Amino acid sequence: MQMSTEKEALPREDRVAAMLLQYEVERFYYDEAALLDAHRYEEWLALFSDDARYFMPIRRTRTQRELDKEFTRPGEMAFFDDTKQLLEGRVAKLKSGRAWAEDPPSRTRHLITNVRVVNDDGRTLEVESNFHLYRTRLNSEETSWIGSRRDVLRRAGGSFQIADRRIFLEQTVLLARNLSNFF
Repeated sequence: MQMSTEKEALPREDRVAAMLLQYEVERFYYDEAALLDAHRYEEWLALFSDDARYFMPIRRTRTQRELDKEFTRPGEMAFFDDTKQLLEGRVAKLKSGRAWAEDPPSRTRHLITNVRVVNDDGRTLEVESNFHLYRTRLNSEETSWIGSRRDVLRRAGGSFQIADRRIFLEQTVLLARNLSNFF
């Protein structure tokens, strides 16, 4: 089922199905955010397929005619270019108590908004969303990251699994002391 940004007169059954799908996707993202904010990282990892990719390119300021080069591409320098196995390693380090950047742990709030299912082929969904990740740490350290995500979700056991996540920050210069949180 191809989703369209144009307003089309859909039959009632299709509108109800689209509303239900939208609800299920949003609920999936809200549950994911709650897991991250509660530091339930192993449960969060279970939301990813075994072949998942988690990619956050570096954003560069470019002129109007060079906007196609604004973000680095896979294989180039990136903040994250992780497989599920690498994510598991990051989680293991957090749990070990030896992750100095997260001891004591950050307090976070993941706010997810503007969730849009842009394509549904019956097996996978392409979903775009916006986020605001607020982090506070120690007594006075505060950081905010704002951006968008492009995910490929696979249907799995009555829910979804994240097969691919692309994270695009609005910032070109990160002022945070570290980048130890998940998006």
